[in-house]
Amino acid sequence: MTTPAGRLLTAEDKTMKIGFVGLGIMGSRMAANLRKHGYALVVFNRTRAKAAPLLQQGATLAESPAELVAQADVIFTMLSQPEAVEQAALGPDGFINHLRANTVWVDCSTVNPSFSKLLATEAARRRVRFIDAPVTGSAPVAAEGKPVFWVGGEGSDVEKIRPLLLCLGIRIVHVGPNGSGSAMKLVINLLLGMAMAAFAEATVLGEGFGLERSMIFDALAGMPQVAPFLFSKRKNMENGNYQAEFPLIWMQKDLHLASVSAYESGVALPLANLAKEVYCLAMRNGHTNDDFSAVYDYLASNGKPANTGWLGKEPSVSDRQNVGFASATSGTNSQKEIPII
Repeated sequence: MTTPAGRLLTAEDKTMKIGFVGLGIMGSRMAANLRKHGYALVVFNRTRAKAAPLLQQGATLAESPAELVAQADVIFTMLSQPEAVEQAALGPDGFINHLRANTVWVDCSTVNPSFSKLLATEAARRRVRFIDAPVTGSAPVAAEGKPVFWVGGEGSDVEKIRPLLLCLGIRIVHVGPNGSGSAMKLVINLLLGMAMAAFAEATVLGEGFGLERSMIFDALAGMPQVAPFLFSKRKNMENGNYQAEFPLIWMQKDLHLASVSAYESGVALPLANLAKEVYCLAMRNGHTNDDFSAVYDYLASNGKPANTGWLGKEPSVSDRQNVGFASATSGTNSQKEIPII
């Protein structure tokens, strides 16, 4: 990576300026860790107020993604869905045509593999180095700098940015070429979403038999049939407090992307598609912005509307598009107003 003056930059060079697009639940915490490690940071977010804490820490705010990339040596994007990445990068005011040659663009968004490959192709046409690097980990994990990165891209490019990724996470797995990181992330989130739904349903079954919920949890603790992460959701399920660490809306979106990608690959996902629809029903039941563990509350209520969110109403067109009822990579959607969170 070089500056406009031609000076070679390495990721250890703290004079390097990092651009970060997308300051939602994960992106804001990741960007904050780059500042904690002393990197100069320029940020953009559609909702400007979300940038305020980073500005107080010394980051600068760009007025558009295009303005941001003109200032940065490495670009990170962490956006909610493929359409949001498409609009920020490839839309009418997108940044891709403003990137300098040999800039490294790291997309940490959870998207489908075919979309990552499309981004890599568009980047290569402009002599930009593209890496897909989605992460696993919740908001607290991101704040602590302990997510795991699943990386797709050229090995030499991955090594260039490895020191930056180690500021943000504890493990970097180079899965393979472009699209491989996104593919692995969908595999992981499919397991995550299905395990949570199965655990919730099993708990509801036990309660239906007259077993105490606390006894069910205690009995299952440490059992090989139960994924350890599920017990981090115990307090949510016991207290009915589903403050989002990973919003249910994005779990449903990720299962949809897995379904789209399976179709593209000729793979059947009968169980994952059922789980996807359960999460969609939970959204319509009022749990859209709750933690994805709120699928238990939906199943336990036997579909009775919750007191928040949609309250059982039919989702709007924009809601459907935002959670993936529309095409995951529809190029014709680039004119839409997509929320960058």
